[in-house]
Order: sequence, then structure tokens, then C-alpha cells
Amino acid sequence: MNIRPLADRVVLKMSEPEEKTQGGIILAASSQEKPQTATVVAVGPGNVYEGKTEPMYVKVGDVVLINKYGGQEITMGDEKLTIVRQSDILGIIED
Repeated sequence: MNIRPLADRVVLKMSEPEEKTQGGIILAASSQEKPQTATVVAVGPGNVYEGKTEPMYVKVGDVVLINKYGGQEITMGDEKLTIVRQSDILGIIED
């Protein structure tokens, strides 16, 4: 099943939370921080404003940085996804 976001919405697959600290301490599931990075899975066509479509700056496959508690979480099959507006994306992570 595919999802096609509307307007300026973006579908993200969140990164897995860290299970260990940098010092090697294993974290309990309840103490793991929610990840702030995600991979773009689908992108809407962009908002229409005064008859013009605003451009989308992200594309499928981009790794992005988002607010820790932003977006709407959904489950499709066995996959957990998050839907955010493009304006909720803080930046694109580049190598």
C-alpha cells in the first residue's frame, strides 16, 4: 500500500532510536530519546498560493532533521511513518 501526501506534506520514516550511549551504556526502551532524523518516503506536490504552486525542497530519499515531537505518526501495515509539513523540516542532512 502506498501513500501520496497532499499539498506541502511529506511522509517520513524515522531513524531508529539509539540503544547505547557513546560510552557504551545500554539504554532501556523507556529512556531512549525520540530520533530527530528521518528519510523522506513520499512528497506532496506543494501548496498552491495565489494560483502558483510553491516548490518542494525535499525529495524522496533525502535524510532530514525535524523537531523531536513534530508531525503525525501513522501505521501502514507493519511500518510506522510520520507525516509533517515541509515547513516542519529543519534541514536536509548532506554528506
